[in-house]
Amino acid sequence: MAEHEELHDEDVIVVMTNEDGDERYYREEMIIPIGEDRFAVLIALTATSEEELENAEEGDEATIAKIVTDDDGEDIYTDPTDEEFDAVRRAYEEMLEEEEE
Repeated sequence: MAEHEELHDEDVIVVMTNEDGDERYYREEMIIPIGEDRFAVLIALTATSEEELENAEEGDEATIAKIVTDDDGEDIYTDPTDEEFDAVRRAYEEMLEEEEE
């Protein structure tokens, strides 16, 4: 699971913690709705701490997270199933192809 915070007026920064307790920072590139669910395309940032976010650059890594709303109305980012991941990847690729036309 991950939490998110606003870095600038527009950027949503998602902080994901791995099983070793290491935090990784991502910028939310876009939200892709599929059926009733929402998925975020997240781009890795070079920051290794909250203090470095202001000057962070985008890395080469991207990932997909499912957005679920908890009982308090907060968005929680979770791992999608393999089927959900494939559906989002296909939708994202179709969007990119449409932009190129």
